[in-house]
Amino acid sequence: MDVRSLLFGTGRTSRATDLGLLILRVGLGLTLALGHGLGKLPPSAGFIEGTAEMGFPLPTFFAWAAALSEFVGGLLLAVGLATRPAAFFVACTLATAFFLGHGGSVDEGELALVFLVGALALLASGAGRYAVDRWIARPSLYA
Repeated sequence: MDVRSLLFGTGRTSRATDLGLLILRVGLGLTLALGHGLGKLPPSAGFIEGTAEMGFPLPTFFAWAAALSEFVGGLLLAVGLATRPAAFFVACTLATAFFLGHGGSVDEGELALVFLVGALALLASGAGRYAVDRWIARPSLYA
């Protein structure tokens, strides 16, 4: 597997699978970006305090990193640009939210868990055919 395939997911899939990935990316990405990330920008004092309570050094930095991961990462997932790297950062952020912020409780952290599972699915699969990544990874298809 070459670096482009690893980063941008250029494997062959059916059109139905690619449509499913498009629906997952757009739904997950826009909900994460607009429903959660945008509201955390700029990070509030409470969000920064919560980050500190989880034991992070430089809580302001990590609060910004989490907010940007959700907002920018969500937008990147929605358009299918740098999908695997974006999914990695989103998964790290949501794993932290689920396990540290909500103590691994499905009752309290259900939404974080749902976003985490979706990000892991996109990390494993890549963006699919209907994504900007496809143009980057296989430009000869569009020449």
